[in-house]
Amino acid sequence: MDYSNFSKEDLLEKIRELETLNEQLLKEKQEETMLKFSWSGNLGHWYWDIISNKVTFNPLKVTTLGYSIEEIPKNISYQYFTEKLHKEDHKKAMQAMMDHLYGKKSVYEVEYRIKCKDGSYKWYYDRGKITKRNKDGKAIFLAGIVFDITDKKLQEEALVKENIMLDSISKTDELTKLNNRRVLFETLKTKLETKNSVFSVALFDIDDFKKVNDTLGHVYGDKVLADVAGLLVKNVRKKDIVGRYGGEEFLIIFDGLNEQEAYGVCSRILKAVEEKYQSSQIKTTLSCGLKEYDNENLTEFLNKVDNNLYFAKKNGKNKVIAEPLML
Repeated sequence: MDYSNFSKEDLLEKIRELETLNEQLLKEKQEETMLKFSWSGNLGHWYWDIISNKVTFNPLKVTTLGYSIEEIPKNISYQYFTEKLHKEDHKKAMQAMMDHLYGKKSVYEVEYRIKCKDGSYKWYYDRGKITKRNKDGKAIFLAGIVFDITDKKLQEEALVKENIMLDSISKTDELTKLNNRRVLFETLKTKLETKNSVFSVALFDIDDFKKVNDTLGHVYGDKVLADVAGLLVKNVRKKDIVGRYGGEEFLIIFDGLNEQEAYGVCSRILKAVEEKYQSSQIKTTLSCGLKEYDNENLTEFLNKVDNNLYFAKKNGKNKVIAEPLML
């Protein structure tokens, strides 16, 4: 650098900056030699002279963002990097630095996204510490190290997505895309643990489903199962839980509905299924057993629901039974 045009004050400031930086570098070199230096990383070190607001750093910190060496300004301020922070990470990065500068945290440590030249973002893990203070105890120099953790973050995101997918698979019936039996039982157990919770349960069975499979084949039968599942979901509220109970049986948990209210919904579902298959080669209908929860244990409650379904099947099918009929 050409210092010929520098004033005496500029030269003194430059000397101060260099002396501070050299002092820190020498200290780090000594610690490294003594095997006490614990920081190492792929993007190297950075140093922030707070008085002059100048940052000295390994060029990798910027070139990994897509900039060339020639594009890096001669004098880099702290704001050169903070202006490139992702808007969702700016506040926490600034807070992490302020917490360290004002003694709330022993080190500055934060993960953030920083904008690349092409508009994409890379993840950095940044860690630093005050290494020099003035006579009043105010921080005047920080040293730190920065890591590119983009690959690690991408792997974490992929793992989260995979876990979500696996969790969904473990809770979803593959054919109908409804909740599976496991979810239904977990929901019911939770309901029973909730005191003063009003809900009703309906158990549906496709009438003469074996005849459908035997006559038209299992592929057609699978389509009937999927279509009926769709009609169930279409005719209930989002808060209601719809699931495949097993085989050709479906169960709905009507949250907050008493037996009378749920009866109207179940009747509407039966009518929708009957109308859909009215012109089919084999008419398809549903039978339904319905029961409002009345402080029974789970086994007893489900047995009553199943018993109501049994009476619906024995008394003509294509109907909803909420109270068992005498034969």
